Amino acid sequence: MTNDDERWMREAIAIARSKGSDPASSPLGSVIVLDGRMISGERNQTKELPDATAHAEMMAIRRACEGTGELELRGATLYSTLQPCGMCTMASIWSKVGRVVYGAGRDDVHEMYFEAQHVDTLAFITDAYRDDIVIEGGCLRDECAALYYPPDADLSEEEQANL
Repeated sequence: MTNDDERWMREAIAIARSKGSDPASSPLGSVIVLDGRMISGERNQTKELPDATAHAEMMAIRRACEGTGELELRGATLYSTLQPCGMCTMASIWSKVGRVVYGAGRDDVHEMYFEAQHVDTLAFITDAYRDDIVIEGGCLRDECAALYYPPDADLSEEEQANL
């Protein structure tokens, strides 16, 4: 990880915090950087829209493509405060993002933020689709993990979004 990676992840954290500080609201933030400048930054908007595909990464990819007028984001880096789900990783593949950098991984937060059954979607997608995409985790891991419920949080079923 570089100083630039930390800088852009801090932007993603700030965007995530714009949704509030309640971990139940899934405060995710995502930033896309191309040629040293941020071309989009979005937060999770699934409940507000309502749209099950309105994850922070999906929204950032949409805005970046709209802003550039291009379908492909070759050479861009997508930053996400939380390890992207399979849908968001696939969108990175199809939009030709060159690099994905995330903060907290699935072991750093409560299981409610991920699929009920563990599927290593990042490895699957990298192996199955492209060998030119770089996926790196752990950038400002602790700061990102602090946005969410910790792995050992005792939450009722009603509080758990994805289970």
